[in-house]
Amino acid sequence: MSDTTTGTPTSTIPGLVAGTYALDTAHSEVGFTVRHLMTKVRGTFQEFGGEIVVKDSIEESTANVAIELASVHTRSEQRDGHLRSGDFFDAENSPKMTFVSTGIKPEGDDYVLAGELTIKNVTKPIELAVEFLGVDQNAYGQTIIGFEASASISRKEWGIDFNVPLEGGKLLIGDKVDIHLDVQAALQA
Repeated sequence: MSDTTTGTPTSTIPGLVAGTYALDTAHSEVGFTVRHLMTKVRGTFQEFGGEIVVKDSIEESTANVAIELASVHTRSEQRDGHLRSGDFFDAENSPKMTFVSTGIKPEGDDYVLAGELTIKNVTKPIELAVEFLGVDQNAYGQTIIGFEASASISRKEWGIDFNVPLEGGKLLIGDKVDIHLDVQAALQA
């Protein structure tokens, strides 16, 4: 076992040291896809932050992330404005989406990160499938960790149920939202 104050290795992943890791937003991405008519719209959030606290035992580690909903970017200013509105995120009244982990467990070579996702003041549990990409040093000598995570949610469960009915009982926008995270985080001194 390691001591979290000295940055010694954890017991389960070679090279990983216990401590607090801040998200490196310049090298990370928070994205999503959702069906729109016959294609999928892809978007990202440009402003977010958070930390990962790695404990001696990976299963005791935590993550906490806040995402600015007004920073949504889908390559269409008109669509981004609509997403910020009360029809979707209501970013003026509920500016942040948050994720707070409640547990992590190994699943084969990967992990499942459970947590509480809050959007528009609605909090629901979700599970993220996590692929740990490794540990390295950046150009400044900081210990860096990387991982990818994904989940699918029903936007209606968070009160985001705007839609436009189409002919034949179809809807303009799908309910299923695929969340994609590409994260790099740096060990803090």
